Amino acid sequence: MKRFAEILSLCAMFAVAGTVLGQEAKPTVVSNVKVLSDKVADVSSLEAWKKSFIKDGASDKDKAMAVFNSVVSFVHEDSPPRELLNWEDAVNDPIKNMNVYGYGLCNNTAAVMLGLSRYAGFKVQGWSVHGHVIPELWYDDGWRYFDPSFIEYFPKADGSLAGVEEIFAAVKEWYDKNPDFMGNRPKLQEFSRNGGWKNGPEIMSRCPLYDERNGNLPAKTHGWYSTMRRFDGTVKTQGYESGVSNGYRVNIQLRPGEKLVRNWSNKGLHINMLPDNGGRAPNCLTRKVGEQDLVYTPKWGDLAPGRVGNGTLEYNPVSAGMDISTMAKEADGSFVVRMPSSYVYLTGKLEMDVDLEAGKTMAIAFSDNNGLDWKPLATIEKSGSQSVDLQDKVGRRYDYQLKFSPQGKATFKAFKITHDVQHSQRALPALDKGENKITFSVGPQESTVTIEPSTNAANAGKQLTVSDFRMVLDNVTNEKPGLHMAAGKGSITVPVTTPGDMTALRMGTMYRARDKNDIWTLEASFDDGKTWKQIKDLPGDTRITGDYTVMTDIPVGTRSALIRWSGTQRSTLLIFNLRLDADYKAPGAGFAPVKVTYVWDEDGQEKRHEHIASNPQDSWTITCASKPVMKSITLELAK
Repeated sequence: MKRFAEILSLCAMFAVAGTVLGQEAKPTVVSNVKVLSDKVADVSSLEAWKKSFIKDGASDKDKAMAVFNSVVSFVHEDSPPRELLNWEDAVNDPIKNMNVYGYGLCNNTAAVMLGLSRYAGFKVQGWSVHGHVIPELWYDDGWRYFDPSFIEYFPKADGSLAGVEEIFAAVKEWYDKNPDFMGNRPKLQEFSRNGGWKNGPEIMSRCPLYDERNGNLPAKTHGWYSTMRRFDGTVKTQGYESGVSNGYRVNIQLRPGEKLVRNWSNKGLHINMLPDNGGRAPNCLTRKVGEQDLVYTPKWGDLAPGRVGNGTLEYNPVSAGMDISTMAKEADGSFVVRMPSSYVYLTGKLEMDVDLEAGKTMAIAFSDNNGLDWKPLATIEKSGSQSVDLQDKVGRRYDYQLKFSPQGKATFKAFKITHDVQHSQRALPALDKGENKITFSVGPQESTVTIEPSTNAANAGKQLTVSDFRMVLDNVTNEKPGLHMAAGKGSITVPVTTPGDMTALRMGTMYRARDKNDIWTLEASFDDGKTWKQIKDLPGDTRITGDYTVMTDIPVGTRSALIRWSGTQRSTLLIFNLRLDADYKAPGAGFAPVKVTYVWDEDGQEKRHEHIASNPQDSWTITCASKPVMKSITLELAK
């Protein structure tokens, strides 16, 4: 017989501390499960990305090129995903974009490169030229232009890379000598053919990314002609950036009866299909790697069949032998199920077979703001099989909770929650022909409470906003997108509570502090605001910039904190978007063996490899006799 030893309270993981009589309690959850292939770089967190791409002792030029290549490898230019979060409603978190989507428009790819470059230690800035957003990095005493969206950069004669201002000047000089080409796309295209682009501005003549025949860039959607238009100097804004968000990381968490399937394919589902989401389906939803505008991706290491993946996350504790009817109850007789995911929810369904005490009902409530509010979801009025559609509640979310409140005795004979999720195929641990080393690891047994509101109040009802997280604004307004200091001094205070002891507080801020005397200060209180500890100053003299700060100096046993962004304004203070992640020790967490199942095709025949990782660190080899076509990877606790 198995029994529940503990159901965590508000905000807790659905704890099922199953104990077999005569044996020690088993872990209720295994956190930070990671499976890697030696053929695909690890981009599951900022730390993992840096270890994969930024080598110790490398020159700044080599580091900058590594950042560029990582973005080109993992983020494809396409119609952008919309989560309705930041001031542009876009997805500009580098690690989230790489793992959940793998595509975005120029403003997204530029934001990804700017965010990663800052994390790697570079001074950066963005530009908008003819509506196209591009990044610049400062190193070797100069600005260096990279465009990971159209995939280009320009080496000069001395081997250094050109900056945006230098390109503007060179293009202007060429147009001054050849005025008939200005704004004439057909004429520019004809000129560029058969290597003619090398006779354009000298500063662009050594670009290794134009093809010899037509001067096209790697994706074949743009070329020398479009670069000449963008840099004609007629439309440009220096210092433009699309609001980087930092803090997302992949943390795959598995409980008994929980299974995550990630597919190298999709069912036609994507984030922009959700009601009121806006945007359209990306072209890469149906495109094949190596063809059309994905023609370039194999050169950058893409082993996937496509780009958009649809996976499934299923939680079926009854299948793991759990007697739900004997679970411990909270004080009010209810119990809470938390459903955190590393991948964005697109659909959801709750299926149950429940016996209710005669004449009694069971209410089900829903929370997507860490248990601060509960909204009625359904009322079960009779015994038998029940099904509740969750899509309109969970779409665009990564975490939510369900609360079950039976009036009397309730016995569950079946209980299953199933979701379709979106993930990028590119970041999955793919196989290639020959030997493939697979590495398994389990990281710190931690979970995270995330607070990331939309700073656009118009998104209320579609996405969580500032008020949903009980953020306190003092002399700060949210009447238009962003958090704007009214005048003088003010603050934004964010409360956060975790069900386990906090291990780290991670804060991402995209802000404006226009005058050198404008300043935002990050502070933390662990005694309900009685005292405050300064974490960091976010300095002024910037139109827009980003900061990512990690605080680990947290008093032992802390489970609640206040984080405050305090502002002193002389000219303009504004926060475009912010994110707070509170990492904590997951109660009941520990190691249990994990079953890893790979499925792929070789020469039209399905192949399957199952491995049970019986230690927190494990590795094995999978050999493919011919080029594999990847199909799926499944993670679940071994029975």
